[in-house]
Amino acid sequence: MAKACGVDFGTSNSTVGWRGLEGAGSLLLPLEEGKQTLPSVVFFNADDNEFTYGRAALTAYLAGYEGRLMRSLKSLLGSGAIDGQTEVGGRALPFRGLLAQFIGELKLRAEKAAGQSFSRVVMGRPVHFVDDDAAADQLAQDTLAEIARSVGFTDIEFQYEPIAAAFDYESRITREELVLIADIGGGTSDFSLVRLSPERATQVERRDDILANGGVHIGGTDFDKYLSLSCVMPLLGLGGRLSSNSEVPSSYYFNLATWHTINQLYTRKVWQQLQDVGREVRERDKFARLLDLVDQRCGHWLALQVEAGKIALSSEETTMLDLQRLRPPEMLELRRTDFDASVDHLVGSVEQTVTGLLRDAGLKPADIDTVFFTGGSSGVNLLRRRISALVPDAQHVEGDLFGSIGSGLALDAMRKFG
Repeated sequence: MAKACGVDFGTSNSTVGWRGLEGAGSLLLPLEEGKQTLPSVVFFNADDNEFTYGRAALTAYLAGYEGRLMRSLKSLLGSGAIDGQTEVGGRALPFRGLLAQFIGELKLRAEKAAGQSFSRVVMGRPVHFVDDDAAADQLAQDTLAEIARSVGFTDIEFQYEPIAAAFDYESRITREELVLIADIGGGTSDFSLVRLSPERATQVERRDDILANGGVHIGGTDFDKYLSLSCVMPLLGLGGRLSSNSEVPSSYYFNLATWHTINQLYTRKVWQQLQDVGREVRERDKFARLLDLVDQRCGHWLALQVEAGKIALSSEETTMLDLQRLRPPEMLELRRTDFDASVDHLVGSVEQTVTGLLRDAGLKPADIDTVFFTGGSSGVNLLRRRISALVPDAQHVEGDLFGSIGSGLALDAMRKFG
């Protein structure tokens, strides 16, 4: 039985992998109600003065309990905001402490499921926490390591998330393959070119098998954001005009469409600003919807509806959003063509990353045997089509969209720690 685990702390969902008894089946431990994923969500219930996590946190928030919902906490790593705080009911909640709360909960639940304690861990990390800033990227990893130590991990290693996904795929192949790992998560799109085979899988040192790594800070929450800005926020007055004919400030809508900045709208200062703007807007009915949404603190509810719409458009050409909390309520039709148009610039950046990866490795598209898709946002139709078109002769394999990284980290932990 392995004495170490692998932790995939994701922007949207998290898993813990463990190489337990041989032949035990899945390497992922059940973390919530028998499910192997724990949504990366923390809710502080101000009435009961307690924290809840995952699906239970979302349920408590949507039930209307007074408090603060926090999601996409991983996005704080590498930013100046990590040393900031949020306030609920007069109580200051440091963001660094909130990350420790969540990762500590992951560890506790994993240990309960495994029936043993874990002091050693391989933690997944994106290829870039921060784009084009090596110092900030290293600081983000160091911060995550400090948080892991604070919750009881004593021996900490890191592995790139796409490499971990590669190890998971390698456990199921029968011949050598040159594989492009496409890990499209909630916060980043990460890619690796790796030589994999059953023989190579037995080696502890795999550095020579990794031909190139690359990534860009674009993920599922960004797709949510631009779908919301394009199709939903105009219902709340985005793009409208003030009496001076200048445009209604867009910053409020950008914050409302971005998971980790929604709470910024709930401060007294911003509420007063919104009141002032409201007296100057021309389309007062639309702006009144924004005011009501902020007053009722329904920003995360709206973000959840948009996310559900994005997921539906991965398999459907159209879907309906039931925006019943807007006043008046709205049934909004979303079309995949509109979604594609709203995220085309993001997908273009991802394409450039993959093209650069092949160039840096000195490889032609025809050299790639397999594209292995993982990460919850790899189901975005436009993104998958455009990546596939870059390597048209490769076979396309879909891994466990939410579990491949955690499973691969468990295998890596076994190699590194035994």
